[in-house]
Parts: sequence; structure tokens; C-alpha cells
Amino acid sequence: MTKKLWGGRFTGKTDPLMEEFNASIHFDRRLWAADIRGSQAYARALQRAGLLTEAECKAIVDGLEQVAQEWMHGQFVIHPEDEDIHTANERRLTELIGPTAGKLHTGRSRNDQVATDVRLWLLAEIEHLRRHLDQLIAVAVERAGDEIDLLMPGYTHLQPAQPVRWSHWLLSHAWAWQRDAQRLEEVAARTNVMPLGSGALAGNPFAIDRQALAEELGFADITRNSMDAVSDRDFIVEFLSWATLTMVHLSRFAEDLIIYSSREFGYVTLADAYSTGSSLMPQKKNPDALELLRGKSGRLGGHLAGLVMTLKGLPSTYNKDLQEDKEPLFDAVTNVSGALQIACGVLSTLQTNPAAMRAALSPEMLATDLADYLVRKGVPFREAHHVAGAAVQMAELQGAPLSQLTLEDLQKLHSAFDADVETVWSFEASVERRDVEGGTSRRAVLAQIAQLRAWLAARVDASA
Repeated sequence: MTKKLWGGRFTGKTDPLMEEFNASIHFDRRLWAADIRGSQAYARALQRAGLLTEAECKAIVDGLEQVAQEWMHGQFVIHPEDEDIHTANERRLTELIGPTAGKLHTGRSRNDQVATDVRLWLLAEIEHLRRHLDQLIAVAVERAGDEIDLLMPGYTHLQPAQPVRWSHWLLSHAWAWQRDAQRLEEVAARTNVMPLGSGALAGNPFAIDRQALAEELGFADITRNSMDAVSDRDFIVEFLSWATLTMVHLSRFAEDLIIYSSREFGYVTLADAYSTGSSLMPQKKNPDALELLRGKSGRLGGHLAGLVMTLKGLPSTYNKDLQEDKEPLFDAVTNVSGALQIACGVLSTLQTNPAAMRAALSPEMLATDLADYLVRKGVPFREAHHVAGAAVQMAELQGAPLSQLTLEDLQKLHSAFDADVETVWSFEASVERRDVEGGTSRRAVLAQIAQLRAWLAARVDASA
């Protein structure tokens, strides 16, 4: 049987249940590429420090490359004694190159090794997520430009409130996603520091050049305290917080579309590719993709809460509890990545139903415009608001739409009403009157589109 990396002090056998309970290889195998990359760089650092000959370093680096090829082609065989990805890779390296492999771990602990591996892995995943998020925002922006003339009800408290442009609704979500993109960059910046060279907790005793090692691995900086470095999982908590909030934004987007795609609303029709049927009712077309976006947001929030509770009572430096950081992280990355791509697919393929949107607009939604009309005549807003409310009540009592009140009816409520009150009853005029930065007028929405396009273009240039 292969010796355990930590087994020299022990003579008794480990309980088989403890072996299984302790093992993480079934989930941290996902780190294989980061682990090999970090180990190859560390071997070269050992050579620079005079601890490996050029031939030994080459044997280790080439051997690790062979291990990587086995992982890449699905040929790596995990053994029962492989506790984790680090053990598995070192065990296989030893089989390939012999005792020289034992020099690789000189001055290194699995404590700084795993912290480095997870950071390397997460940085690569963040880059994928960045692209998915940018694509989702781009789809929203392009649809907003193409469908800028569609008007629909805007809602507060899920009650019809005021007319808005469909594009304004699209961009309301795009701006939330843009904030998610900004936060992701901040998470990446704090992830992009290297713990390697911290040892178990006290630092590396062999004068490893950590700055050169960080540069080779592509890290922007190194950690500054070895005790903090091996126990710091703030970057994972921050990522889970980011993922949770991003999923909350996707969930709210999904909820809107679930409502808008219902028969009662009918503003949009979801593509078959993102819908499913009922096992009992043949007529059903269910928005399952959107419901899963909504449902998975709770799952990610649970991961965040769970890890915070794991960390809150830990004493200094590394404790085995920290093994519990990876499963929630891996699951969060998988699910938020899928969610961003599904949301993009839903948004890019759904059909709008302009007639249904238009039919849902009602004159009562212009009651605020009626009050604003009086304000422009010099009436204080509080008085104008009261008069507009009385007009709504009068229309209800007459069983008629608000727009069918006669000038005589309105003048009974206030003498400031004149024949030009007819201009109030235009939904297009209503949205155009909201012509401020961030408003729903055509000019204001086009400005938002231009701002987001410029922001997306700058991100493309920055990553080029």
C-alpha cells in the first residue's frame, strides 16, 4: 500500500469509515489542472533555490505533464488511498519517475498548496463567468435597441402603475447585471494573490522566491502573512456572496418573465427550447427554465450561509473544517455558470407580443400624468394629486375609463382644467414626458443603450 503523505508518525490503521469521511478526492479532483500547474511552477522555484538539479526539475515537470495528459484524456486511475487531488497526483508522479518525486513537496504543505490550487482554479472560472455575464448584458442591450418602440405597463406592488418602454424594463435588469460584473472583478482582484510559499503556517524555510513564483503562475501579488494565507477563505465567501446576489437578480428577471409569459398577461412567448410540458395536461407549456433560475437562487444562498457558519468559530491557521469550502464553491460555479447561459438563451429566443402589451395599457395608468398636467398649470402637487384621485373615483362611479371624463366633468373638480387636457391621454406622450437621464423616454433609453454598449466595448478592449 502507498504510504500516506502524513503517515510517518502513525502505526495504527485508519478506520475505513474515517478514510471515506476524510477523503475529498471525489470532489477536489476538479482541481487537477491547477494542482499540476502549481506543482510544476514550484519545482522550478525549488531548482532556482538550489534544492533540485536541472535534471531533477525536468523529470518532475515532464512527469507532471504526463499526469496532466492522463487526466485530460480520462486515463487517470484513482486509487483507494488517494485522499485528495494532491495525494493522487504525487502518488502517480512517484510511479512515473521514482523517488525524485519525493523532493517536490520540499518546504511545501498541503495547506498552502490547496489554497493556491483553489485560487488558480477560481480565477479561470471567473473569466468564463465574466464572458457569460457580458453576453447576457449584450443580448439585453441589443433587444432594447431593436424593440425600443414597444410600450407596456410598468408595475409597483405588481399593480399596473405607469406606461414604460419594454426596452426600459430590459435595461433595468441589464444594469443590475452590470453591477454584478463590477463586483465579480473585485472578487477576482482579491482572489488573485498567491499563498504558495507559506508552508503549513510559518512560511517556507528554503528561501523560495515567492515573487518570481507568483509571476510565473500569473498572480498579481503574494499573501503577506503565512498564518493568514493558509486559512483565508474570504475570497470564497465573497465569491459565494457574488453568486448569491447574481442569482437573486436572475431570479427576479425570471419571475417577471414567468408572469409576463402567463396566459393572463401574454406579453412574451418563451421558446420551446426553454419550456417543458405537463405529464398530465397536454395543453401546458411550463416556464421550467425560468423556475429553475428562481429555485437555484435559494440553493446558492444556502451555500453562502453554510460556509460562513463553518468559518465563524475556527481557531487560527488551517483546520480540516476548511475542506468544506470546496463543494459549495464548485456547486456554485456550476450553477451560476449554467444559469447565466440559460438566462441568455431565454432572453435571446423569446418572442414579444406587442398587441398584448398595448392592450394592457389603460387610461387609469395616466392618473399621475393628469396630476402633472395640473402642476404645469401652477397647482401644488399635493392638491393636484388629490384632484386626480377624485377624477379616478368619478370615472369608476360612471363605469367609464378615466380618459372618457368630459372637460365639464374635470372642471367640476378643478378650474385649471382646459381643452388641452386631451394631450394627457397619450401613452406615447406619457413615456416621452419622462425625458430625464435614467427615464423611459426614447432619448433617455437610447442613452442607456449607448452607455452599456460603451461599457461592454471597453471590457472587450481590456481583455484583448
